[in-house]
Amino acid sequence: MRILRIPNRSVFALLFLFSLSSSFLYFIYVAPGLVNTYLFMVQAQGIMIRESVKTMGSQMYEQVVRGTYVKMNNSLNDYPEDLNHSEAYLQTATFLPEDFTYRANLACPERLPSMKGPVDVNMTEISLEEIEELFSKDPYMQIGGHWKPRDCIPRWKVAILIPFRNRHEHLPILLRHLIPLLQHQRLEFAFYIIEQAGYHPFNRAMLFNVGFMEALKDMDWDCVIFHDVDHIPENDRNYYGCGEMPRHFAAKLDKYMYLLPYNEFFGGVSGLTVEQFKKINGFPNAFWGWGGEDDDLWNRVQFAKLTVTRPEGDLGKYKSVPHHHRGEVQFLGRYALLRHSKERQLLDGLQNLKYFPNITVEVLYKNITVNLTPELAPVSDY
Repeated sequence: MRILRIPNRSVFALLFLFSLSSSFLYFIYVAPGLVNTYLFMVQAQGIMIRESVKTMGSQMYEQVVRGTYVKMNNSLNDYPEDLNHSEAYLQTATFLPEDFTYRANLACPERLPSMKGPVDVNMTEISLEEIEELFSKDPYMQIGGHWKPRDCIPRWKVAILIPFRNRHEHLPILLRHLIPLLQHQRLEFAFYIIEQAGYHPFNRAMLFNVGFMEALKDMDWDCVIFHDVDHIPENDRNYYGCGEMPRHFAAKLDKYMYLLPYNEFFGGVSGLTVEQFKKINGFPNAFWGWGGEDDDLWNRVQFAKLTVTRPEGDLGKYKSVPHHHRGEVQFLGRYALLRHSKERQLLDGLQNLKYFPNITVEVLYKNITVNLTPELAPVSDY
């Protein structure tokens, strides 16, 4: 039997060609990503410099406003009207001074001295029992996590909806930060945890629709905030009131280097008034798995000719509790659905929703458990 012999020179030539082709393919696939990363970093640095300059100017303006208020408004019978304006004012300006006196017969202002700005985010795991013990000491905290201030009339009634499955270590971390933030803002609020049971892929949007319907059975809320359990606000001046809805609160996520991934991004934490949410027929129910439902909600808001607002400057910063969509699949059919957002809007949402909840009232929230299936939200042909 004759053995085929390959000259050493040919072997080296083949290895060289293989190495060259591998390097070429690596360059083709990786180099654009490296370039994009570099450009992304340059863009981020430029934005950070611009925001720093803006903050320095706003801090000087804040001192002028505070000094004027202290000198001229000690005998006011009402709150200064300019402290409830929208964010046309700079983000750190026009907050009330520390010696401000609340009045139980007047509406709570929107820019309070209790709203200090950046907060220390503590990602350390803590048990739900510890959190319940901590906040149940508040005499104004009612069962189910319903709270409202007593030293002024809450300007807004806000329902916080949190979709949930297998995130038991994340929920206490969120409540540890979110309850003080809402209390500092003197809002009336309650928490609704909408938990998905069963084996079907996670349907965040449908859970929000269920939570919305159940929350309206409790009281006449002014607005609802759709809040992911792993998004922790970094600034208590990120006002959760209802005056500038629809609103995208989580405009700057740490996992995106505190930059907006794209202009239509509407994920993480968003809010609408009750009437707005009804007008757009809620979230779509057809998104099984993660991804796409927020883009569809953005489309619905645009079709209704509503304008989304976002917090100014660093107010919209959030930290994300690390996770990897444990056990949840990405929804690969989202692009096909997004192409038909307008046709589906009136057919898929609150109008075609059916569900059978199992409700329990806990110390700090109402838990709504539902077993979701596609048959509970049928969509006719469009």
